[in-house]
Amino acid sequence: MSRKRVAILISGRGSNMSALIEAAKAPDYPAEVVGVLSNRAAAQGLEIAAAHGIATASLAQSKFPSRDMFEDIMTQMLESWDVDIVCLAGFMRILGEDFVNRWAGTMINIHPSLLPLYKGLHTHERALADGAKVHGCTVHFVTPGLDEGSPILQAEVPVLPGDTPETLSARVLVEEHRIYPEALRLLASAEIRAH
Repeated sequence: MSRKRVAILISGRGSNMSALIEAAKAPDYPAEVVGVLSNRAAAQGLEIAAAHGIATASLAQSKFPSRDMFEDIMTQMLESWDVDIVCLAGFMRILGEDFVNRWAGTMINIHPSLLPLYKGLHTHERALADGAKVHGCTVHFVTPGLDEGSPILQAEVPVLPGDTPETLSARVLVEEHRIYPEALRLLASAEIRAH
């Protein structure tokens, strides 16, 4: 079995990155994590990835005259790792259309809501403010529209009386760590495709 080569884009501690790295340790998992790229040099996830023997790199967008130039360098880095699939795991930058189109059908993201509900930021606060009874997370294909790509997997969690954004986030995160590796497995084994 030839395993798909995966790069993960992060901005922080990379807890979903860690879940993907752990899943990829299984001998029958159809993907291997070959690189982790961050837009922040201080991202904790870079140290974690390096400790697993995975190539790491950081690129600060502020060092480039334009987003396009920054993303061109990101693409060159990913291509140098011979990447088949790109996973966003807390990468806190809106990606430009050219970059997204370059990786169309092979770039996925995890979002902490049941899309199409609560696109963008502050999903847990918004779910609580709306009195939602159910919340959750979605792994989806990345398209130029923010959080608009086709969903691959979703997981629901109940909203409990007395929940705060923090308690709700913690329960959703458990589900993120469960469904993200499964969604990557489905993509890497060609059991699903973007449509």
